[in-house]
Amino acid sequence: MPIVNRISAYHDDMKDWRHDIHQHPELAYEEKRTAGQVVKLLKSFGITEIAEGIGGTGVVAVIKNGDGPRIALRADMDALPISEETGADYSSVHQGVMHACGHDGHTVMLLGAARYLAETKNFRGTIVLIFQPAEEGFAGARAMMKDGLFEKFPVDSVYGVHNWPGAPSGEILISPGPIMAAADTFLVTVTGQGGHGAMPHKAVDPVVASSLMISGLQSLVSRSADPKETLVISVTKINGGDAFNVIPDSVVFGGTVRYFDTDLGASNKKRMHQMLDGIASAHNVKVDFSYDEVYPPTVNHEEEADFAREVAIKVTGQESVEAQHSMGSEDFSFYLQELPGAYAWIGNGLIGESAHLHNPHYNFNDDILPVGASFFVRLAEAALPNVEK
Repeated sequence: MPIVNRISAYHDDMKDWRHDIHQHPELAYEEKRTAGQVVKLLKSFGITEIAEGIGGTGVVAVIKNGDGPRIALRADMDALPISEETGADYSSVHQGVMHACGHDGHTVMLLGAARYLAETKNFRGTIVLIFQPAEEGFAGARAMMKDGLFEKFPVDSVYGVHNWPGAPSGEILISPGPIMAAADTFLVTVTGQGGHGAMPHKAVDPVVASSLMISGLQSLVSRSADPKETLVISVTKINGGDAFNVIPDSVVFGGTVRYFDTDLGASNKKRMHQMLDGIASAHNVKVDFSYDEVYPPTVNHEEEADFAREVAIKVTGQESVEAQHSMGSEDFSFYLQELPGAYAWIGNGLIGESAHLHNPHYNFNDDILPVGASFFVRLAEAALPNVEK
């Protein structure tokens, strides 16, 4: 019987697991209930080697069948600070917190794969299941690695899957090379001298200087970066002043920088500093510039991406599985800096069928649960081929 059919036999169970997790979302490093549910289910599958509290609230389980290669499969567990508006009868019971990115579905796809793999053990080697906390901007992957993830559970390769609204339901997309961008953040404090709005010559205006800085940053994309390369600089917040007739002492603004090429990221950071200092000098203000490299680019290894693509073709029967670059980011990138591996997308449905990620109307598509679980299973069984018993 094809794997997808075997896993489909407990599709209803998987939906129940997801709806329970969806109804009780937890933010980064707070996933105690979710981790507890994961452990409870893993034990019910007969899996006994389970470690809790890795990287805070992470869970790692091991399924072993003899000696052989070792593969890691990862799912994320955290939710977002968004108020749910799906209207589902299993909507979040926690006001202002919801699974708006589908991590509830990712967790259940890996649980479905765990159940199947523990039952069949049609492989020779070791499968490490990573249920990771804090993907949403808090680097749970890095936290688990700092906590000795791959020292305690050594593997040869690592794979992950994320749902993707805009792609047809159940279609698996994967490509070698950069697939998601780096995510850096910056914060700029511009300090002048406050004064009366009617007498700007007696003040040193940080508002005018800040507006020129913000405009200048946009010119770095169009005039300092190779147009064949991808660079995004977005100022996403600004705060300064409280009254119509008062020039404030200071203005604070900040935002995000996205790129695929790390050399471009480094040169852009230097140019940002130069531009801000130049404008500050011209307008007699002081500028403080802080910059944080949060997530590196997610770069799929060629051999592992090609392997995963062949697996995707066998699971879905689709002909084309190429993924487009996204300027979103992922902390799976930290795993790929240390180990060979690949990261894939699975279609959640076309826009209209599925809301965008990080949207209060978003909901994970239950129909793709068996497909994602089957993809995880086939990855493991293909990477750890069985031998005659």
